[in-house]
Amino acid sequence: MQVQLSNLLRDTPEGEEGAAILRSCVHCGFCTATCPTYQLLGDELDGPRGRIYLIKQVLEGEAPTASTQLHLDRCLTCRACETTCPSGVQYGRLLDIGRRLVDEKVPRPPGMRLLRRALATFLTGPFFAPALWMGRRARQLLPKALADRVPRRVAPGRWPARRHQRRMILLAGCVQPAMSPNINAATARVLDAMGIELVVARDAGCCGAIRHHLTDQDGALGDARRNIDGWWPQVEAGAEAIVLNASGCGTMVREYGHLLRNDPAYALKAARISALARDPAELLSTRAEELVALLRAPSLRRVAFQAPCSLQHGLQLQGVVEKLLARCGAEVLPVVDSHLCCGSAGTYSLLQSKIAGDLGDAKARALMAPNPDVILSANIGCIAQVASRVAVPTQHWIEWLDARMP
Repeated sequence: MQVQLSNLLRDTPEGEEGAAILRSCVHCGFCTATCPTYQLLGDELDGPRGRIYLIKQVLEGEAPTASTQLHLDRCLTCRACETTCPSGVQYGRLLDIGRRLVDEKVPRPPGMRLLRRALATFLTGPFFAPALWMGRRARQLLPKALADRVPRRVAPGRWPARRHQRRMILLAGCVQPAMSPNINAATARVLDAMGIELVVARDAGCCGAIRHHLTDQDGALGDARRNIDGWWPQVEAGAEAIVLNASGCGTMVREYGHLLRNDPAYALKAARISALARDPAELLSTRAEELVALLRAPSLRRVAFQAPCSLQHGLQLQGVVEKLLARCGAEVLPVVDSHLCCGSAGTYSLLQSKIAGDLGDAKARALMAPNPDVILSANIGCIAQVASRVAVPTQHWIEWLDARMP
């Protein structure tokens, strides 16, 4: 695809990166076949190819409109199109550039600006956990649509007390510890059984994905720098990896090196952090035989796995968890359209509730069709999106393994 950058963007980092990505696109349209919003809405501008054209126009100097902004907002950032694309178009990075440029030129209504700012602050701050606690206490008083979004709490259980020579860092996260604190504890217990100690850096917090996808990219970089500073002493002390058991966070941390590549104070550290980022499946799949020897037979054996977009298309770990679960005694059931997004996508389910709801309903039907005993996933947002729509237990796959530990 040919592109002529506007004078304002010529010789700028974002302009040159955007132009390079656009030139790799050959207009083939393969991406539309795997785009959830295009499949649902049938509008070319709500598919990757149409959005690429919109961003191209902005890079070439054409003034964007509220309609341009809407079509970019409707993208889930699932990156299924990247997995499908034969030309390797880095659509997710192009979308980040496009959204930022459009938001600079198309002011949002005051109410929407306030809502987006509130979400970025509330979900990543200290008030989310007590608000969730109050929601659980008042569940019966809430409207059903809201009550269904409040997850039931599962007690986290013990954190391992043993110390091991092998040590890794765990990102505690922001939303996950409040919504499902057992995921972090289960991860620590499973890795403890494998001879790995997990430590949590007190100064680290949200990975930055929430702010990043709300187009607060400067705020997201601030989150990244804070986490790098919080993790760096452990890295220097020999921590082998940074474990990210929410695949959305894993995808974001893997991008730190790229996002901070032009920051002289953080570029090298960010690249090192990205190289250390690991999903638990990557760690355990290399030691599957040792893991299997530790496990009891599963009580919930028929498993439907909801593969998050961030796991499949962000981390490019298609099939890794499913193969690990099968090695560990699960009957992993086939799920139709497993490549399609469940509609959670961070704050997307709050800002684009109709599209997210339709996608969530479709995903729930697909997961329930093979009649599973349990539904497993790898990302807290996906777990919450699915759990409110199904009648079987829904949990992180690491919890399923942990329940089988002696």
